[in-house]
Order: sequence, then structure tokens, then C-alpha cells
Amino acid sequence: MIEKLGIKFGKIFRSLKFRIFCIILLVGFIPSMILHYGILQNYEQRAISVKTSEVQTQFKILANHLITYNYLTDTTSDVINAELEQLSSLYDGRVLIVDQNFNVVKDTYGISEGKTIISEEVIRSFQGENVVNYDDKNLYLELVTPIEEGVTQDLGLTAQEPVQESVVRGVMVTSVATNSIQTNMELLSDRASILQMIMSIVLIGIAWGLSYVLVAPFEKVTAAISEVKDGFYTERVPVRDYLETEHIIEAFNELLGRMKVLDDSRQEFVSNVSHELKTPITSMKVLADSLIAQENVPVELYEEFMTDIADEIERENKIINDLLSLVKLDKTAGEMNIESVDINALLERILKRLRPIAKLRDIDVIFASTREVVAEVDEVKLTLAISNLVENGIKYNNDHGYVKVSLDADHQFFIISVEDNGLGIPQESIEHIYERFYRVDKSHSREIGGTGLGLAITRSTILMHRGSIKVESEEGAGTTFTVKVPLTYIAK
Repeated sequence: MIEKLGIKFGKIFRSLKFRIFCIILLVGFIPSMILHYGILQNYEQRAISVKTSEVQTQFKILANHLITYNYLTDTTSDVINAELEQLSSLYDGRVLIVDQNFNVVKDTYGISEGKTIISEEVIRSFQGENVVNYDDKNLYLELVTPIEEGVTQDLGLTAQEPVQESVVRGVMVTSVATNSIQTNMELLSDRASILQMIMSIVLIGIAWGLSYVLVAPFEKVTAAISEVKDGFYTERVPVRDYLETEHIIEAFNELLGRMKVLDDSRQEFVSNVSHELKTPITSMKVLADSLIAQENVPVELYEEFMTDIADEIERENKIINDLLSLVKLDKTAGEMNIESVDINALLERILKRLRPIAKLRDIDVIFASTREVVAEVDEVKLTLAISNLVENGIKYNNDHGYVKVSLDADHQFFIISVEDNGLGIPQESIEHIYERFYRVDKSHSREIGGTGLGLAITRSTILMHRGSIKVESEEGAGTTFTVKVPLTYIAK
């Protein structure tokens, strides 16, 4: 049960629909989180800045009053004390007044009066600097403000006026509570969270809907392929929603076309082979029945009928051998009996065997070699491949024509060219000639006795040698096959 659930969830996580849903959700959710955090941070910084400016303004005014009332030396002023208590209450904070000796002369909490306070902030403030620190954990704002008194200095020069300078007489250390800012931030965060939750629900709906819409064309493709798989064969699958699905469908339609061609070729092959296999048997039966039906058959007629029967047997044997050769190549594709072979001698033997067939139609079989070639090949398989090419050159040729076999080599490959001046191949058929069961001129091939397997066998053999085969042909002018095979066999 757990394993099945794991497989099910694994399929969900691998689903394009689920990934699109997650991407859309993240694209919408992450910016909203960043916006939420950014708004709160910006509000906090802005609120602290405004609060600092407000407090500093108030306490600068108070600092002037402290100088006016000489509060650093006499803390009995009711006006100043009342003002300190009012500001302390207003900002829910605490105010310390420190004189030049770092002694606390006034503490609105009444705790540290008479004590000495020395800190980095106080020292910096005695140097004329306004120091501000914000403690976001304890939620208070600390300001250290210098208490400055303007002093006029006479430099003793009649040409210059007296210079006004500020002298720091003490500092005010003020702690201001920021609970109100935090409260506003929490309220703002709650409202933002509610809005974000609503946006998330809407976003989930949009993401879910879009994931279905965006994946729908791929589901159409899957459905179309399933129909083909179930046997509902169509010429083309019409799904063109996206450029990507269009590319997929174009490739699938091409494959479908090739499948149809192959299927038609196979059906035709079955019909052809059935006809080819039955024809010799029918002929032999007719000839044999004729001999049986006649009494005292003359020797000459008997010999003629037996010769015809032998020819039909040879024809049947040829068809069966082609089929067996193709099946054997498929099953033993990985079994290569590689040995060093004299290619010149191999071609001579092939042509010597086929010249008698060519002579019957006065076709010249010519061999031209540029150099001696020795290569690592499977002699039996390569003989079969080259024999098919030369035999085709003879079969599909005109009387009194020629077949020229050329051999050349470089430091890596040897090249065999089989050229004829025969019937040629139509351009529309060239890309199909290596397909099994394919025949260019079906009526002519039947007359000749071809099965449509020869070039398929040849191509498979050449590929097994890690070689290549190319064809150039012009209908009515002839055909040239070029085979290129490595001199040294390279196993996978």
C-alpha cells in the first residue's frame, strides 16, 4: 500500500501540470511575501525616523531651557522639572541629565541621580554629536542629545567681530518607548496577512486553472497517440495549440506516415511473397501433373519439363534464401567473423560468379582497382552485400549495358563503387529503397523475381561493418552505389 502511494505521488511530482501549478504559485506567492516584508520594514524605518525627529526637536528645545534656567547646577526649577515629567510621560520614557563631570543630576525615574555614567554614546554626545540607537528587541529608542550653550569669544582683533561658539555643558540621555509603532506594525501585518491569504486563495485557483489550460494540448497529443495505438488509424493528428506541440505532432505525423508506408509495404510484401512462393509451386505441380497424366512420355519432353521444374525450384530457393538472410542478419547483428581479407580478390570472385548471368543479356561487368586493399571484414556478409549491388545492376539494366565496379582506399577507409547505365531510380523512391519489402517498379520487379529485400540486407551488412552506403541515380540514365567501409574494424 505504501509503495503504491509512493509511486502515485512520484507520478504527481513528475507531472508537468503539477510543476506548472507550483511555478505559477511560487511566481505569485514569493513576490507577495517580499512585498509584505518590505512594507513592514519600510513602515518601521519610516516610523522610527519620524519619532526620532519629533523627540529630538522637543529635547533640543528642552536643552535650551536647561541652559536658560542653569539647571545643570540647580535642579530645583519647578518649570524644568514639570517639563521633564511631562515629556517623560508623553513619550512613556525616561530622561537622564548628565553634567560635564559625567554625574547624573536628574533622573525622571529617580534611580540614578548622583551616579556617574560613562558610555560611548555619552562621550560622543559631549563631542557635539546627536546619538540615536534603536533596540527592536526591547522596543525602545535611545537618544543622547548634547546640551549646548552659545559662548562669544573676542579674538582681540579690532578688524574682526566676536565669534559665537557652542560649548557642551552636559547631555540628555533619553529612552523613548516604541510600543505604539510595534502595535501599528502588528495591525498592519495582520491586515497584510489577511490580504495575502485572499490573494493566495485566488492565486491557487488561477494556478490550478492555468495548469489545466496549459497542459490541455499535451493531453490532446496523448489522446491522439492513444487512439493510434488502439487502432483508430488517422492520416494526421491535428493538434497545433503551441509551437512545441506543433513540433511534436509534426514529428509524430512523420512517424505515422513512415509507419503507414512500412505497414503498406509489409502487407504488399506478404502478398508478393505469397504469390512468389506459390507461383513456382503451382508451376511445378502443373508440370508434374502433366507428366503423370501422360503415358509413354518422350525423353525430350520429360527432360524439358524436369528442366522447368529445376528452374522453379531455383526460383523458390532464391526467395527463401533472401528471407533467411535478412532474418539471420537481424538475429546475428552482434556476431561478426572479422578477418583480414584481400578486397581485390574478393571482388574478382564475386564478379566471376555473376558474369555468366550478365553475359546472357550482353551486359559487360568491369572491375577497376586503384590499389591493392586489405581490410578487416566479415567476408561472408560483405560478399552478400556487394553481390546484391552488382546483381541489381545487372537485373535492372538494359541489354548490352554495363556494370562497373571500382575499388579505391585512403588511410582509413576503402571505397567500392557499383555503377550501371540501366533503368535508374525515380527521385521520390530514393529515400525508400533501403526499406524492407520496398520495390520501386513492382511489376518489373515481379517479372525479374525481386523480393525487395536485397538493398535492406546490403545496408544492414554495411552498417554492421561501421560503414556507410550512398546512392546517386537518374531515371533512365543509371545508378551508382558507393560503399565506404573502415579498413580496420571497430567493435562497439
